[in-house]
Amino acid sequence: MKLLSPAISTLARLRSWRIEAWIQHPISAQREVLQDLVTAAQYTEFGRLYDFSSLFTTRAFKQAVPIHSYEDLKPYVERIMGGEQNILWNTPVNWFAKSSGTTSDKSKFIPVSEESLVDGHFKAAKDVLSLYYIHNPDSDLLTGKGLVIGGSHTISNLHDEAHFGDLSAVLMQNTPFWGNWIRTPELKIALMDEWESKIEMLADTTLLENVTSVSGVPTWTLVLFQKILEKTGKQTMKEVWPSLELYMHGGVSFHPYKEQFKKLIGEDIHYLEMYNASEGFFAAQDIPGSDGMLLFLDHGIFYEFMPLEEYGKDEPRTIGLKDVELHQQYAPVISTNGGLWRYLIGDTIEFTSLKPFRIKVSGRLKLYINAFGEELIIDNAERAIAATCQLTGTVITDYTAAPVYFSEDGNGAHQWLIEFEKEPEDLGAFTHILDEELKKQNSDYEAKRHKGIALREPVILPLPRGTFSQWLRDKNKLGGQHKIPRLSNDRKLVEEILKMLENQ
Repeated sequence: MKLLSPAISTLARLRSWRIEAWIQHPISAQREVLQDLVTAAQYTEFGRLYDFSSLFTTRAFKQAVPIHSYEDLKPYVERIMGGEQNILWNTPVNWFAKSSGTTSDKSKFIPVSEESLVDGHFKAAKDVLSLYYIHNPDSDLLTGKGLVIGGSHTISNLHDEAHFGDLSAVLMQNTPFWGNWIRTPELKIALMDEWESKIEMLADTTLLENVTSVSGVPTWTLVLFQKILEKTGKQTMKEVWPSLELYMHGGVSFHPYKEQFKKLIGEDIHYLEMYNASEGFFAAQDIPGSDGMLLFLDHGIFYEFMPLEEYGKDEPRTIGLKDVELHQQYAPVISTNGGLWRYLIGDTIEFTSLKPFRIKVSGRLKLYINAFGEELIIDNAERAIAATCQLTGTVITDYTAAPVYFSEDGNGAHQWLIEFEKEPEDLGAFTHILDEELKKQNSDYEAKRHKGIALREPVILPLPRGTFSQWLRDKNKLGGQHKIPRLSNDRKLVEEILKMLENQ
């Protein structure tokens, strides 16, 4: 296979002129994307409602079409799931990516069209490989297998024509023939949803493969690495897979995991961040290790950017690429070839470069914890806490929660710092009930908690009364509009409170 490496590198470089075209002409590339989207959907129900056939400019499009949340588009999506077509997009939509996301529903279902697969996800994947080979021309990446860890929901049928699963499962099920040549494991293992058995099967079937790259959520990847080392008796993954050169990750912050990866892998490899969501493949690092991800501008997605001060207004203002500024916080608003129109995805980003346009994900519009891919939002937490208090006869004054990161001592968890007005009679029972209520509220949390493989039961620390008030007082934020953040995706607040208590 190594004989093929120069040829593969050459093929990757042949794509470079296409990539370079939209990098050099980003505004015109985006203008063409929007025109193609509006033209394609002009005779759909949504297109007729907003008179797409008369929209010839970006300004006209923004004036005609309001910004939508998932709840706004949900009635259309449910009709498509029921078998109706030509609603949001002009070609049949038979696939739906299931995700918790930032809605109050336990799950949301994002329509996935043939165009969003071919011209979006798969085109972007090829561009990622092309960019990698351009910057690593001597790479042997495609002479071995890429291990894909994903698909925590098996494919399910809505009816004869419609199917759903999580994004990785949908992509695997629809992977073009060339993708199956370079991927491991086989599809029936990749789509298993019982994670304990799946990790065993992944380890058994891949430890003798020539794996050159791995992609997946960090928590599950670490679990797999540890299982393989246990089975082989090896000390590092480089002993198992000598040709391993790339780990691709996204969705959660990789920073807390990098040192563990270095230790388990044993040698330096490339790490590449991608921004690939159910709604589309938005960006990826064009240069491994660089600050920011290259924004993909010719992949069936038209972007607008909402300054954060506009969020929550009745008619929020958005800007285009030509007006964005470095290191300012924006909420992306997207229109896609899957039928999402001026859709607020819920992330916040900032630009790290304007030539070319590179971004990094800075957070979410709503309070959340997403350290393990669980996407726990404040609405989930509030509902779960309320139900738990009712079931246990407990009264809570205030609380905050943050992740406890995966370590050699144990799997990840959520740590809850709680001030009780009336404490539970049995803290263990309270913890268990809270855990079950969180599972009811959020399908991604439920998946990560399965048998405690990636996420163990919450860790609850009762606080002395007045702790939160003291923290606010120390920050000069006591009273008025100032509140304790309920959820944090890092441990800064929790550690500050714990240190304050230690000093006292």
